[in-house]
Amino acid sequence: MGEKSIRSIANNKKARFNYEITDQYEAGLVLVGSEVKSLRDGAVNLKESYCKVSEKGEIFVHQMHISQYPFSFHSNHDPSRPRKLLLNRREIKKITDMLTLKGCSLIPLSIYIKGSRIKMKVGIGRGKKLHDKRQTLKERDAKLEVSRMNKQKDYS
Repeated sequence: MGEKSIRSIANNKKARFNYEITDQYEAGLVLVGSEVKSLRDGAVNLKESYCKVSEKGEIFVHQMHISQYPFSFHSNHDPSRPRKLLLNRREIKKITDMLTLKGCSLIPLSIYIKGSRIKMKVGIGRGKKLHDKRQTLKERDAKLEVSRMNKQKDYS
């Protein structure tokens, strides 16, 4: 069978900086037509978004801003409405069990197109302390320095 192509739409870079991600899940999204067209154009912001479990046991993503589609006038969507995530029951049960632990959150990590479907990668993360964030910055700077040194050796 053919392998489905994956095209990235948006990534939440701050999520990996502010949280230590332990588990990741792939979820579908319940969207309306104008939201799909805006997502295909890349008009989405994940920076302040988060996920919550409702009383019915469904998971929704909040504060994910999808800009209104400029060519859709009469049936445009609310840019920051809560959107339902599509996961199976076992995954939802596992996520709710993990979220009961102290300091754990469900964070949207990225949105991408897989085949003809729009998917969201969500992760269970525990907030990093300030010293952990500093360590992350040190590691990033060290990797950058090593890559710069390797490039200079290539030019010599």
